[in-house]
Amino acid sequence: MKRRDFIHHSSLIAMSVGVFGKIKWNGRYYVGEDPTTTDILGPFYRPGAPIRTDLVQQGTKGQILHFSGSVFAKDGKTPLNNSLVEIWHCNEDGVYDNTSDQYIYRAACKTGKDGKYHFKTIMPVPYPAGPTATRPAHIHMRVSGNAQQDLVTQVYFKGDEYIAKDDSASDPQSLNRILGSSFNDKNERIVKFDIVLQDEYVLDDAAFKKITGLYEMSNKTNMEFYRQGDQLFVKVNGQIMEAMDYKGNNSFEGGLGRVKAVFTIITGGAVKANLSLGEKMKFEGNKILSYPN
Repeated sequence: MKRRDFIHHSSLIAMSVGVFGKIKWNGRYYVGEDPTTTDILGPFYRPGAPIRTDLVQQGTKGQILHFSGSVFAKDGKTPLNNSLVEIWHCNEDGVYDNTSDQYIYRAACKTGKDGKYHFKTIMPVPYPAGPTATRPAHIHMRVSGNAQQDLVTQVYFKGDEYIAKDDSASDPQSLNRILGSSFNDKNERIVKFDIVLQDEYVLDDAAFKKITGLYEMSNKTNMEFYRQGDQLFVKVNGQIMEAMDYKGNNSFEGGLGRVKAVFTIITGGAVKANLSLGEKMKFEGNKILSYPN
C-alpha cells in the first residue's frame, strides 16, 4: 500500500501513478490497455449486494449471459485472491432494482487464488437517460478488498448503436471495455473481461477523517463525503453518486476524470470543498458536520 500525506505532496506525484505496461499519457488523460480504466459510478450503486453468482430471475425474458474473467495485479499476470467483485445492471426492461431486499440483478463474489470471477445473469438493455439520451447496455462493476487500488468501472458491448452518442461509452478511455461476445450450445451469450488493477494510492486514516463529513454546497444541496475502502464516495442529498480516487495535492478524481474534488483545510479545523462536475458545473461548500471517531 502506498500512502500519501494529505497536505504536502504535490499532484505531480499522482500523475506518475498507474503508468504501467501499455498505458500512455496523451496530454489529457491516460490511455491504454492496463490498468483497467475507470468509469462513472452512476446513481444506482447499492452497497451490500449479496454474495452469489447466479442472478437470473425466474420467468425472465432476458438473454442469459455468462460474464466472467480474472482480476490481476498491475503486471497483468499475477492473479489477485480474495478480491470482492460487485456487479449491478438493469433488467430486461431497462429498470434497476433500487429498493427491494432481493437486490435484483445485483451481486458480488470473491475471487479465488486464480483471480477468477463468474456471474450468470441476463444481458442488460439500453434505456432512456433523459428526454434525448439513451444509455447503451452496460454492466457496472466495483472491485475492492485487496492491496490494489479499488476500481469502479463499466463494460459495454460491441454493436450497440447507442455507444457513439454516450459520453461515457464513447470516451477513448472506454475503448478496451467495449466487449465482444460468443455463444454456447444453448445460445447463451458469453462475455469475458479481465481486469488489471493498479497500486493503491490513498490518504492515511487521519487525513481521511479531516475531510469526511457533511458539506453545505453553493447550489443549496447537502453533499456527504465518506470513505469506503480506499476511495472517497459522495452522496448528493442522500443518494450515492460517485466514487473518487486520491490524486495527490488534496484532490480526488472519479467518473472518467470528470468529477473532481479539492479540499482546503482552514485555520481552526474548518474544511472547504470545491467540486467540479465536468467543465461547466462547479460548486464550493463548507463542512458543517463531522463524523465521530
